[in-house]
Amino acid sequence: MLGRGAAVVGGAAAAAAAWGHFEAGWVRLRVRDVPVPGLPEELDGLRIAHLSDFHLGFPSRGGLAVERAVEWVAERRPDLVLITGDLVARNRGAQPLRRLLERLPRPVFAVLGNHDFGRAHSRDPFSRRSVVGDLGDAVLLRDDSRVVEVRGRRVQVVGVDPMTFRRRRARPEQLVDEDAELRILLSHYPRVVDSLPPGAFQLVLAGHIHAGQIVVPYPGGKLLLKEVRQPYVDGLYLRPGGVLHVSPGLGTTFVPFRFFARPEATELVLQSRG
Repeated sequence: MLGRGAAVVGGAAAAAAAWGHFEAGWVRLRVRDVPVPGLPEELDGLRIAHLSDFHLGFPSRGGLAVERAVEWVAERRPDLVLITGDLVARNRGAQPLRRLLERLPRPVFAVLGNHDFGRAHSRDPFSRRSVVGDLGDAVLLRDDSRVVEVRGRRVQVVGVDPMTFRRRRARPEQLVDEDAELRILLSHYPRVVDSLPPGAFQLVLAGHIHAGQIVVPYPGGKLLLKEVRQPYVDGLYLRPGGVLHVSPGLGTTFVPFRFFARPEATELVLQSRG
């Protein structure tokens, strides 16, 4: 009887591992409408590709998810491509990263994540010290900003450096350009939205959480096995500091699996409202 029970448990564990391995590469390609209060009419329908958490260099089917996501974004040609950190997990991911970024339509803006600085800034024992290096035409924002003209309107993109945020020194509101008609903040960490003064940014994009990555579903909800106290897991949140979108990300960390937390590339379609 004991042997049969052990076989059942072992079979269930093997099935769960097989599913988690499959799901790590089963990318969701989602188009999501985002109401943005005060958005100028000229920017109504503006399309933004939000990508996050590539973790390139880590042996996982997440690499396939990143490839498919980049292909999809290249096909759709959005107005902006914005990437919210954890680009590489090991140095061997740097060269594939540059090749992938070259395929994305311009303009592309990115910030770094904690894994981009290696194991010293990550609890993942498989992470290694890595150097992101040159991103080509993609603009890396580290506590600075750029203003671009889109549809004849000024759009400001501000990026938070993850090390500044971790040291509680991030002050992205000080970079705000009041003349910009749409202000977007990029941060690897979602909780940056809680420190923003009302009205500083209309849109805040973040990643980091992987939608939990390993999740136990139950009727009416799901249990995260990590980041259990995280208030922002994935999707949209309307906060005083701006409309927050948290990407489920594309890669994996700690283990090469996802369980009921599919990787995702998201196209955000901004909608004006009164």
